[in-house]
Parts: sequence; structure tokens; C-alpha cells
Amino acid sequence: MSVYDSLDSITEELSKCMKCGNCQAVCPIYKESRKEVGVARGKISLLEFFLLGEIEMTKGLADRFSLCTTCMACNNNCPCGVRFDKIILAARAEAVRKKGLHPVKKIAFSALKMQRVFDFGMKTGSIFQAVALKNIPNRHSRLARMRVDIGIGKEKVFPMLSRKTLRSEFPEVITVKNPKMRVGFFTGCMINYFYTDIGRAVVEVLIENDIEVVIPKSQACCGIPASVNGDVGSARTLAKRNLRAFERMGAEALVVACSSCGTAWKHVFGELLESDPELKLLADKWARKSYDISEFLIHQVPFKKEGLGRVLRKVTYHDPCHLNRGQGISKEPREILKSIPGVEMIEMKEAGRCCGMAGSFSLVHPDLSAQISDRKTSDITQTLTDTVATGCPACRLQLQSGLENAGVDEEVLHTIQILAESYRTDKR
Repeated sequence: MSVYDSLDSITEELSKCMKCGNCQAVCPIYKESRKEVGVARGKISLLEFFLLGEIEMTKGLADRFSLCTTCMACNNNCPCGVRFDKIILAARAEAVRKKGLHPVKKIAFSALKMQRVFDFGMKTGSIFQAVALKNIPNRHSRLARMRVDIGIGKEKVFPMLSRKTLRSEFPEVITVKNPKMRVGFFTGCMINYFYTDIGRAVVEVLIENDIEVVIPKSQACCGIPASVNGDVGSARTLAKRNLRAFERMGAEALVVACSSCGTAWKHVFGELLESDPELKLLADKWARKSYDISEFLIHQVPFKKEGLGRVLRKVTYHDPCHLNRGQGISKEPREILKSIPGVEMIEMKEAGRCCGMAGSFSLVHPDLSAQISDRKTSDITQTLTDTVATGCPACRLQLQSGLENAGVDEEVLHTIQILAESYRTDKR
């Protein structure tokens, strides 16, 4: 039984918790709030009271379940092996079944399912975004802040929407001479609409390594925003659409450059479609063929090192939660960075600590998100580097926001962008 369908699926996980409080030591929310409800143990107790019928699923209780970044740090620190990420996803899905979805989220997730409408909305937004957003002078990237505070934090920094989506820049099939293999590229939303520079770097590096690239036009959002907010129906619709889109195009492997999207392909699609045997088989098939771009370049190709040019950067690396703890990928991005001539790697303190982004969490709890971000910013500045590398576009946004607000002139890039820069430098 899927965690998205019934609380019965997580009763065993609940029973494992011995309320020791080890989760307090690593929970980013508890470190800032110092409230029991912020930590895994507190939420487990609330869910147990609900299952016993001692409390009801009220809006207040649902709000308490939203106090989690799903960073999975508590999982790693739990002596009993409690999978709290499964518990919180089940609790949120139950909250939606009992109380319904917030109207704003309902509209947003409905739009995600209508790809043409969503594309049109984002294209229109790219034209008129200056009405709502004010440019921030920044030599590294196009950033902006809201002109009017709408309750998500007036200091919150946003990337500007690209005038052209990534998927509109390329044909569905990008051919190369004598290809080693054919690989599908799942762009995700952040890369397709905002950080197209990451997407271009992925394509550039794959072509450099003689990989034929397939980018289906019919792919959509990975559905993680919907699934982590309890909208199981929308998440399932998006999972089916993406699986069918890549199955039609055919590829020997699938690469992603977003930690959340990678988690969706490797783990979430199969759980969402557990009750449909045919689609479950398809999800499992693609889960086995899915790779983070750094994982793919290290273990599947491997990437060319003889064509790497010198890149003079002092780099520190931030581990995205869904890449590090969610997929067990931490060494691979570092191996890529260390292989680039001229790059000096300097590790920050607690590189795997959550940056506080967590998708909609940063919008629902902007102040708490900013407090968590401030700790990460402090750790980065202590490295005295000029570049922060990461493996997630959402983390890139949060890191850029924190550094910009702290007045720190440091560039934030995806690992693959620095590798692409090295290949370009060699050509020059």
C-alpha cells in the first residue's frame, strides 16, 4: 500500500519511534524554532493522537505537518531507522483527503496538469514580469525582488523568467556523429522556465561526450510539488504523462539536473502508481534507467577529461537534500569539480545541511526559510570562495537569495555549468 493512499501504510514506521529526540540534533526547523512541533518526534506524536481519535484533522494540525522541509536529515540520524519522510507525506495526503487542498495550491497544481496553458502562462509572465518584479543589479545572473510584499518575504530573491523556454530552444532529438548512446533529458520546471543556462550546459556536456540527446516536448512537471503537498491525484497525472512521453521517444537512459526531479523518477513515480500494475512496471523500468547528470557522467559514460580547459575558480559545494540523502549522490559532483583544471575545492561546514528552500515551504514559511538560509550563507562565506556549486536549481535560487541579501559577491552555479565552462575554455 502506498504512503499516498492511506495512513495504514506508515503505522509500522510510527511504531519504530521511541521518542528519543535524536531528530532534534539535525532538524533545520527545530534548530530555528526550538519548538517540539517542528521536529519529527513532535509530528509523530500528533499523528498518533489523530489515529487514536483523540484529535481531529483541523487546519491547525495540517499547518503543523507543513513544518517540514523533507530534508531527511532525521532519517539518517534515527537509531531506529524511522523513515519520517514517508510519515510526513502520508500525513499531508491524509490532510488533503480530510480538509481539501488550499485554493491557491489547487489552482497551481491544476495549471501544471494543463501543459499548453501553463506554457502560455509562463511565456506571458516572462513578457510582463517587470510589472511585479524589480531587477537587482547583479553581475552573475538576472535576479529580482517583488515590488510589493505579498506575504512571502520582501527580501526574497527570484530568478527572472527566460524569454524562451529551454525546450523551445532545441529540437526533440539532438543528433551527434557516432553517438555512444541515446539519452533522454528531463528538464523539469525550474530549468525549463528560469535556469535555462543549466539546461544548455547539460546539452553541451552530453554532446561533447558524444551522446545523442532526446528532449520530449510533451514532458511536464515531475509532480513533486503536488505530491509533497498531498495532491496525489495531480502527482499521478503528471507521473503518467512523463513516463509515456519518454517511452514514446525511446532512450537508453534518462538524465536529470534537478535533485527533486531525480527523486521523482527514481522513487516517487513507482510509489504513486503502485495500484496500476502496467504503469508500475513502466515506472520501475524508467527508475532503473534514471540518473542524476553527475552520476551519469561518472558511472555511465564516463565523461571526457582530455578536453578540459583551465577554470580559475575557488569552489565550495552545497549538497541538495534530495540528491545527497534522497539518492545517495555526494561524491560524484565533487569528483567532477576536482577533475577540472584550475578549480580549487574548499569544503564548507555541514555541506549537507538543508538550505531551507524545500519548494513551497519557502513561500508558506518565508521567515523560517530565511533563518535556515542564513546559517547556510554564513557557512559559505567562511570558505572565502568565489563560487558555490550545487546540483539543484531550487537550491541555487535559495543560495543566491541568501548571498544577495547578505551582500556577498559569490556566483552560484550548477556543477554541470562549471564542467561546460571547462570544455568551452579548452576549445577557445
